[in-house]
Amino acid sequence: MQPQPHPEWERIRPSKSSVPPFYAFAREIKRSEQDDRQYRVIQLDNGLQVTLVHDSKADKAAASLDVAVGHLNDPDDMPGLAHFCEHLLFMGTEQFPRENEYSEYLAKNNGASNAYTSTSNTNYYFSVSTHALSGALERFASFFHSPLFDSSCTSRELNAVDSEHRKNHQADLWRIFQVNKHLSKPGHVWSKFGSGNRDSLTKAARVLKLNQRPLREDPVNKSPIPSQYCASRMRLCIIGKESLDELSELASSLFSPVLNRGRDPLPMIEDHPFGENEKGTLVSVQTVMAFHAMEISFPLEYQPPFWRQKPIDFISHFVGHEGPGSLHSYLKNKHWVSSLSTGQQNLARGFAMFKITIHLTSEGFKNYRSVILAAHKYLALLRSSVFEPFHQREQATIFSTHFRFIEKKRPDNYATWITEHMAWPVPRELLLAGPQLILDEGKHKVREYLESFRVRESRVVLMAKAEEHAKVQPECRWEREPWYGTEYSVQKFDEAFITEAESPKSLPEFFLPGPNEFIPTNLDVEKKEPLKRPHLIRETPLSALWHKKDDKFWAPKANVIIDIRSPLGNASARASVLTRLYSDIVKDSLTEFAYDADLAGLSYSFSPHSMGLYVSMNGYNDKMSVLVRHVLEKVKGLVVDPQRLAVIKDQAQRDWQNFFMGHSYSISDYYGRYLMAAQQWTIEEKLAELPSVTAEEIQRHMKDLLSQVKLRILVVGNMFKDEAIGIAEMAEEGLGVSPTADLNEKALIMPAGSNFVWSSPLPNPNQANSALTYYLHFGSVVNQRLRVVSSLLTQILTEPTFNVLRTKEQLGYIVLCSNWSLPGASEKGLRIVVQSEKPPPYLEKRVEAFLDSMRFKIEDMSIEEFQGQKEGLEKKWMEADKNLYDEAGRYMLQINSGHWDFLRNEDDAGLLKSITKEEMLEIFMSHVHPSSITRSKLSVHLVSQKPRPKKISMAAAQGFEALLRTTIPEIEIDNNISTADIEDRPTVFDFVDHWKERLESIEAGDTLLAALSDLVEKYPVDAELESSGGLGGTSIQNIKAFKAGLTISVDPGPMVQWGDLPVPRF
Repeated sequence: MQPQPHPEWERIRPSKSSVPPFYAFAREIKRSEQDDRQYRVIQLDNGLQVTLVHDSKADKAAASLDVAVGHLNDPDDMPGLAHFCEHLLFMGTEQFPRENEYSEYLAKNNGASNAYTSTSNTNYYFSVSTHALSGALERFASFFHSPLFDSSCTSRELNAVDSEHRKNHQADLWRIFQVNKHLSKPGHVWSKFGSGNRDSLTKAARVLKLNQRPLREDPVNKSPIPSQYCASRMRLCIIGKESLDELSELASSLFSPVLNRGRDPLPMIEDHPFGENEKGTLVSVQTVMAFHAMEISFPLEYQPPFWRQKPIDFISHFVGHEGPGSLHSYLKNKHWVSSLSTGQQNLARGFAMFKITIHLTSEGFKNYRSVILAAHKYLALLRSSVFEPFHQREQATIFSTHFRFIEKKRPDNYATWITEHMAWPVPRELLLAGPQLILDEGKHKVREYLESFRVRESRVVLMAKAEEHAKVQPECRWEREPWYGTEYSVQKFDEAFITEAESPKSLPEFFLPGPNEFIPTNLDVEKKEPLKRPHLIRETPLSALWHKKDDKFWAPKANVIIDIRSPLGNASARASVLTRLYSDIVKDSLTEFAYDADLAGLSYSFSPHSMGLYVSMNGYNDKMSVLVRHVLEKVKGLVVDPQRLAVIKDQAQRDWQNFFMGHSYSISDYYGRYLMAAQQWTIEEKLAELPSVTAEEIQRHMKDLLSQVKLRILVVGNMFKDEAIGIAEMAEEGLGVSPTADLNEKALIMPAGSNFVWSSPLPNPNQANSALTYYLHFGSVVNQRLRVVSSLLTQILTEPTFNVLRTKEQLGYIVLCSNWSLPGASEKGLRIVVQSEKPPPYLEKRVEAFLDSMRFKIEDMSIEEFQGQKEGLEKKWMEADKNLYDEAGRYMLQINSGHWDFLRNEDDAGLLKSITKEEMLEIFMSHVHPSSITRSKLSVHLVSQKPRPKKISMAAAQGFEALLRTTIPEIEIDNNISTADIEDRPTVFDFVDHWKERLESIEAGDTLLAALSDLVEKYPVDAELESSGGLGGTSIQNIKAFKAGLTISVDPGPMVQWGDLPVPRF
């Protein structure tokens, strides 16, 4: 038994003798005035602390368990072991041995789960319908006291970890992160390779296979996995509808069996990875994507102990400011940067960084040394400045206002946030408030940190493609990071540069920000009776205004969304480019004005879409009208600066080019949507238009576009009708009416009985993963019964898709199954996505085999299971909005589509009750099953150009098996290898490596291995077999011709006429 935590903790002995006693924190947990939930913190006798959250209004429950160990605790010879453990933990328990028991239970109860391994912690979490919380917790808890760690899962989960690593292999974020770790001082744990791959984890996998027993039963350090998972290192949060007493008993009953192994509850690493040799350096890194960026980092002590003052937030406020006199403003006026951000980065429990991240223009990259100097000159200004009282007061006010009116979020996100912060050294009564409020001044720490933020103490990471580095640093000598192969170069800053940077003289353009006029002062909220939907309160030839006064959240906030539709916004590829550049220039010109508003909790966005532009504003409504007016004035009165246009064109070009260097499945999805869109321009078409665009042309395009518009406006939140009408009138000023009434997107519909395949090589030659997007068309959403049945069918298919194609068949890390709404939202279908090192034809073959097997699963489904699936979908549809932003987004989907079907979820949930299994099976057989002669199917194959490791051929495997049986009759042989499908066979390397290990102690081993090498040489895999053969279907050779041959969808228009307006429309 753990000792009593503190006098403020009370011993609780539940009335049920089966529930172990525990301690409860006696003081009240400080919460936001807006928060109607109840909280309690308890500690079990095994040392595990639990935060319990009772939410009487919840329709979704959740839990998160955080273990205070991460990949920095990995053994030196097994990098990635903590991550590997995270994967293996989900593979069954003694109480629930079936591998997918947990995921299947969650899926049919409107739930989901995930986990992540960080440097100092590993977090597991789930969400589920409230009625199913106890069952989910029972399954969840058993992972931590009786996991199977079944050796039969080892190979598959090793593949999953390796596939996850390969997914990230071409991602610059991961590559640069590992370079920074690699360049730690010698022997520091920060240098470890955290995600792991097949090579790094081979030893761990062998340990598991050799043990042939659950790792939890192995306490004498035969494996390090179980001994690190100790109850006193765990922090749990449970959110549910049950009372606090019921939640307490659930937690104690289910989690008391978790063992306390006497480990340090919060292992700290206080030694910083930057030693003297690592500081005062410029690290140049070659990127995969085309961009220019810089990170200036300074070593920092662990920040949670300073939760009362938050000194780094105070410094970040100034260094990251974007208003007049700021570092950002200075660099932007030089045309050197496109964005700048700052903040702390808690690298691990014990050490951190203060980081300035700057995205550079091409000109800024050439002047990177001047950019570094400017940053240090701004830090010199801060060192020499006397901060005014209003600076501290404003930040404290912003934090306290945010905390007072904080809105609910997804319960699994909230539970995870709580468990992460339970590790902070914050009194339990301030568990929620402490991390979110500024309670004391931190001027001494601010001064201490500013004094340490100097060139000699810093590391600057300069990022760009190799050819860009060659232009500015031709003398670089490149080295290679071992795990990702990223090339980098390290140089010490010269003394002349350091002297210049350390000079106390600041630049005359720099000065501190003044008072923030956007901080809200009127925070009153008037409550009213709830409505189920927004009402159309004003309609003119130019606009339609929908309004709903907040009646749920009682926060002084509002969302204003103005959808500017125009037939000219996307009329051609060039028009699409002009619209994109126009929106980017507007945002660029508003940076200084809008920054204070954003700090004060009032933000805006302006972005293009396929039928025009969105303007949206959200946040505190007190100063909303000021922001709306200023943004709209800029939208209508923009004067294009040719110099800024050059910067923005360069950024657009890089964005579009970089898209093709991203994840393979994102590219296959992009082409899938393009093939099904009636009017969409490819990135290649846009790139061809971009170079010749001029400032004058954008100016003309803006004028023409705004002369032909139709506005769809939504105002939701703490604003009255007259305020909403004022915004609509403001929006209409100076605009012209579109002569075209039909401004909705259209989709393309494939004919019944069609089977199309489009294939293309991936642009990134180093991308090892291919991708498949597999689309099956259901039909129009106007058909409510089809809409509902197809949604139920998709839900039933989703969990087995993941379980079969990813968990069992190990096709790849990314496996997705979902509804897919086509452009215009009037047509829908089913989408299955797989990203894999295996070729797309093989992936498609496995998808079709899976769909074939699902016929029998659906046919054999019991009435009880079918009813459970319906109830899970009903709960999903009836799930309440968590905050104002979610509510506005739901309404805007119906306004954007023009359907106005605001109560669709409620109506569909009602119809769902009458749906039969026979109906669903009929839709499955006619629209989904591969044997259907009426289904409409499109598959997109994005094919990796990177050569794949060769598989062992059937002839070579069979020949070697025969030789083994002759030479060593008693040896055990896996007969599945020689008979398996080619994609399920090991690579030549793995096959040889396996037998090298098996035969190393056998006298004839060397002779046999030599014979194996001869067999591999004699019987190579046929290149045609490597692609697994072709599939039936019509290959799309000409995309334009293919799209021209399809039927354009019919726009159903408003699907509900609400009759809100008491007078004629116009």
